Amino acid sequence: MIDAKLLPVQRYLLQRPARFLLARGVQADQISIAGFVIGLLIVPALWLGLYKTALVILILNRIADGLDGAVARLAGPTDRGAFVDIAFDFLFYALVPLGFALAEPGRNALCAAVLIVSFVGTGSSFLAFSAIAAKRELTAEDYPAKGIYYLGGLTEGAETIAVFALMCLFPMVFPMFALLFALACVFTTALRLRMGWDGFTDTPPFKDF
Repeated sequence: MIDAKLLPVQRYLLQRPARFLLARGVQADQISIAGFVIGLLIVPALWLGLYKTALVILILNRIADGLDGAVARLAGPTDRGAFVDIAFDFLFYALVPLGFALAEPGRNALCAAVLIVSFVGTGSSFLAFSAIAAKRELTAEDYPAKGIYYLGGLTEGAETIAVFALMCLFPMVFPMFALLFALACVFTTALRLRMGWDGFTDTPPFKDF
């Protein structure tokens, strides 16, 4: 919901470190892989109840996610980079509720499962819309530099990371956070399905939302 508004600030903050890394031969794909490997550590951190450590891992993963895009814009974006970036994002998002489920199965497992299912809804509707949008050679006005058609919604990247951070800071309230955010994800999925149903028709022509 607020990703587009935060994008200019993010690009401004990451421009200098991106130039620093690029000058030393660091490639965007290398940053993506390193960020995802770091992100994998959030599962054992949460499993062991190291919630502050998990928060640090979350922040490092998101910094890497921003840096790979910043470096790619300087060096020249690639289809492989766009593919890896979005694939790693969706995988990482599922790891966080998994970690909480492992930490307290009796209290967290069901709510974590509901949240992961809601992520399947937002992720599948996002990617399905992007695939058809690419076929029709459409571009998102708010995200013209993205490697794929970036479809917004109530729950985007910024909201997801904010909720994950709150979960790490207040782990005892995880079930409430998980169910409320799952509900927001269901709303986003429904909105995207409606947009695809109404937009991908032969008549009238598709209009950007």
